[in-house]
Amino acid sequence: MSQGSVHNSWKLKMSQFFHASLVCLGSTCTTNVDNMYFYMQIEHVCALRRQRALKPGQSPYRALLETLELTNTKLTLQLINDNNKVRLLLELYRLQGNMTRVKINELKPLKPRFEVPDVLINDPPTEPLSLLSQDENGVVLSLGADSQWLIVSAKPFRLDIMEGREVLLSLNSRGLLTAKEDGMWEETFKSHTDNKPNGPSSISLDFSLPGVEHVYGIPEHADSLKLKTTDGGDPYRLFNLDVFQYELFNPMALYGAIPVMLSHSAQRTMGIFWLNAAETWVDISSNTAGKTVFGQMLDYVQGSSETPQTDVRWISESGIIDVFIMLGPTPTDVFSQYASLTGTQAFPPLSALAYHQCRWNYNDQEDVAAVDQGFDEHDIPYDFIWLDIEHTDGKRYFTWDPHKFPQPKDMLQGLIDKRRKMVTIVDPHIKVDSSYKIHNEIRSKGFYVKNKDGGDYEGWCWPGNSGYPDFTNPEMRAWWASMFAYDQYEGSMENMYTWNDMNEPSVFNGPEVTMHKDALHGNWENRDLHNLYGLYVQMATAEGLIERSGGVERPFVLTRAFFAGSQRYGAVWTGDNTAEWDHLKISIPMCLSLGLVGVSFCGADVGGFFKSPSTELLVRWYQTGAYQPFFRAHAHLDTPRREPWLFGPENTALIREAVRQRYALLPYWYQLFYHAHHSGQPVMRPLWVEYPHDTATFSTDDQFLLGEDLLVHPVTEEGASGVTAYLPGKGEVWFDVHTFQKHNGAQNLYIPVTISSIPVFQRGGSIIPRKARVRRSSSCMEHDPYTLFVALSPKRFAQGELYIDDGHTFNFDKQKQFIHRRLSFANNALSSRNLAPGSQFITPSWIEKIVILGASKPSKATLKTPDGKESLLEFEFDASMSVLTLRKPGVNAGVDWTVVLQ
Repeated sequence: MSQGSVHNSWKLKMSQFFHASLVCLGSTCTTNVDNMYFYMQIEHVCALRRQRALKPGQSPYRALLETLELTNTKLTLQLINDNNKVRLLLELYRLQGNMTRVKINELKPLKPRFEVPDVLINDPPTEPLSLLSQDENGVVLSLGADSQWLIVSAKPFRLDIMEGREVLLSLNSRGLLTAKEDGMWEETFKSHTDNKPNGPSSISLDFSLPGVEHVYGIPEHADSLKLKTTDGGDPYRLFNLDVFQYELFNPMALYGAIPVMLSHSAQRTMGIFWLNAAETWVDISSNTAGKTVFGQMLDYVQGSSETPQTDVRWISESGIIDVFIMLGPTPTDVFSQYASLTGTQAFPPLSALAYHQCRWNYNDQEDVAAVDQGFDEHDIPYDFIWLDIEHTDGKRYFTWDPHKFPQPKDMLQGLIDKRRKMVTIVDPHIKVDSSYKIHNEIRSKGFYVKNKDGGDYEGWCWPGNSGYPDFTNPEMRAWWASMFAYDQYEGSMENMYTWNDMNEPSVFNGPEVTMHKDALHGNWENRDLHNLYGLYVQMATAEGLIERSGGVERPFVLTRAFFAGSQRYGAVWTGDNTAEWDHLKISIPMCLSLGLVGVSFCGADVGGFFKSPSTELLVRWYQTGAYQPFFRAHAHLDTPRREPWLFGPENTALIREAVRQRYALLPYWYQLFYHAHHSGQPVMRPLWVEYPHDTATFSTDDQFLLGEDLLVHPVTEEGASGVTAYLPGKGEVWFDVHTFQKHNGAQNLYIPVTISSIPVFQRGGSIIPRKARVRRSSSCMEHDPYTLFVALSPKRFAQGELYIDDGHTFNFDKQKQFIHRRLSFANNALSSRNLAPGSQFITPSWIEKIVILGASKPSKATLKTPDGKESLLEFEFDASMSVLTLRKPGVNAGVDWTVVLQ
């Protein structure tokens, strides 16, 4: 397709819809949808309107206690709606790890309801529930730990989870449970009619959280970290959509959906995981929302006893109620609980944590070579260069434009020679073209999604008329994975990885630019599983990259659409943002929200995808992106070129310095991802995760922690001359990583800034490894030596870790080939000890330098090695900053050693 055709496609997409009007009459609900941002006005969705019309009150449901059955694994109980006599089946499970699972389905559905597969990593192991008491009003069950009870009230039906006398969480306390509704059987969106062949099937359940004022999660939304109340406005919407130039501070649906919410107070952190892949809405209300500071003071003075409470209501268009209540009690516990259900972040190749250079599009092989050379000429490291849709032969994925990219292997070999890599885009819409092998095979195997009449579903996307593979079919996924084999994907090599875009899926001429809800995936409608599609695309692609290497190499796959569990398959980015200061700011809470629900490998397009950034904005975005997990610059086809050296030598130097800071810190980034992979702890975290009792941190989203030891407050205001960072931790100290200046914790610190400033602080009590010799790519730095930065606590203690493996294979897991060391400073001695005695790996890297912050001047420094040898180390001491630098210990990074200061 010509460039003009591409522009026309884009314009088509922009001009699909205009005006929204609603008529709900009789048995038909008609909506002409079309907001220029392509998302259906929330109040126009008939199922949602019916659900929201149901106001809190006494539930019509009661529990039929005579139907109660208790086994070793679960409790079952029938519920009846006294208004329409519909019966539901309630199943309660006590899960290992302090979780409770609640499932509610119709007892005898006319047609089976969809239950989400492939998201949970296994059938969650249960623990026995024990019946403590029962009478005509309900039953009390023990949840085992810490005097925790589950109370089932019969009339009206309600569940309460308690700890001692404290209610932790209540279900249906506001009476909003619905699982079988009467309503409209047909909706029309402009020219699109949704016949709803199975009738209206929405579900709803309310949760009350006493003592809670702060809730987080449910990405993806371009909004603050702390979720807002939705009273009088639209609910948060979870429905994966290709959204053109999305609005900020808005609950509108975006590209991904993770139906997980965390609640946090100074007493406890909990989580709610609503396992449903249909269109979902979340309403939040609070009894403290909107109160002024004066009003809160008045409550205090008058002795008001009203306990803060947040009420949350989940509504989904179809499926069953299947909810996991994660009872914490700490943030770390909730992360572990959720990871035990859906898995942890895939451990990426180390190079994927480095810098990525992308735009729509690098024009041809010569352009790629020139950009690659430009990085070397300007001494800026990078690891990956990316090719967008124009690299293909007419938007046929798995192919190359024969004129622009005639020798892809030569191009890839040129990158290999510099130890660099490439990513190519492979989207899940397939050009309908009888001369295209991929299309022919999918059609002949019957692997396309079907329309409601049983034919192949077709829609308009980048190639023109396109089919959509049914990735819910495991046979289709296995076939797709096989297409990444080196003998199938012509021109591919081992240093080429994959980007899955447009996988919501995007259908330019579909309702809301996505697939019709009555399209069929086997026996299920798209409405039942819509939010799973992107996860399945990334799953199949990641599997293909693993298979092509015989199971040896870790994959790297970036996806735009995602769901719970997507963290197992790669990285996510925040989609088509804009070169504006507010979009830079919002990248922080957007990535923090993703990290809280398992997706640590997240980033935003550096510089903004749409429009052109000012040089100041571009520099500030590089400085921010260098401290976010996924670090990629990207730009729209219509924007001027913006490689880092195109804005004058001063800006080139500023960008170079930001990128070099990223590369120096790669050892720390890598060990954070190792921990995320093993434990589910987020890499980029809100301050409250590490300081859960400090209420000053609960709403902070303009700064963040990397692990527990680095605090970053990027400069995101235009023309800023200073920022105020909150340094948490009473009795703690923080060291400016650039100047080594020491600051006390539990204070707001004003920091004067210039255009070169990136405020970053290391926590006193921590040890962070870096590599000071920055080279053209991370692979070139593989065997380079380490510098250890030891930041002493007020008690003159510090500890950290050093993790090393080969950086790209699964040998760390399959063959235990890695080094994991505990670094500790105590009693004036710094030591390295093995944390993984069963592992084996040899590294040529050594310890080049040790910098101790907050130190005293020693009379001598002695290195002791396991062979009993002792040697004196050279050192320098800066008395003005209390910084001790030990030169060239020269000891291998993988062995035991101790440095004693006397």
